Amino acid sequence: MTVHGRLRVMVVMLCAAAALSIGVAPAAASDPLDYVVHTEHVQVGPYPVTVGFTVWPLRAMQSLDFTFEPDGGIAGKSGTITAIAPDGREEPDRLSRHPRNREVWGLDVESLNSSGTWTLRFTIDGPRGEGTGDLTVDVLKQPGPPLALSWLVGLTPLALTLVFFAVVWIRTGPRRNIDTSPI
Repeated sequence: MTVHGRLRVMVVMLCAAAALSIGVAPAAASDPLDYVVHTEHVQVGPYPVTVGFTVWPLRAMQSLDFTFEPDGGIAGKSGTITAIAPDGREEPDRLSRHPRNREVWGLDVESLNSSGTWTLRFTIDGPRGEGTGDLTVDVLKQPGPPLALSWLVGLTPLALTLVFFAVVWIRTGPRRNIDTSPI
């Protein structure tokens, strides 16, 4: 077999492997947020709300999705959520549709930035009036090493690269050569 023949066989085999891997890939989920792994229930005035978490237990600085689904759906309702940190700092936000599941309210790729007991305060206004309810969740410490150590390890290659280029520039940069200077 010639070299071109072997090359053709290899290309055909690679194409077949790629087609096979695409063909056996799992189908997309029917529910875009079917990976909600934990739910809590909170009574917000006259509205029972199911709060979904894509990661459980919660950890500080860990990204996750939150979903908020009142019984009867979100049609005809509006509301706000206020995240109250363990130190008392409040972060209010309007409840809006989740970007990947338009049937519920939600937060996409959010994180809680400190450990401790957080309070999620909901206010919903709908056909049965306005209601407020709180859900408290315990947030564990940040996973992995401390944030400063993570940044140090992550930036070390950049620092070494900058030092390398500085040394190369100093050694090979423009210099006056005494032998070639005009007198």
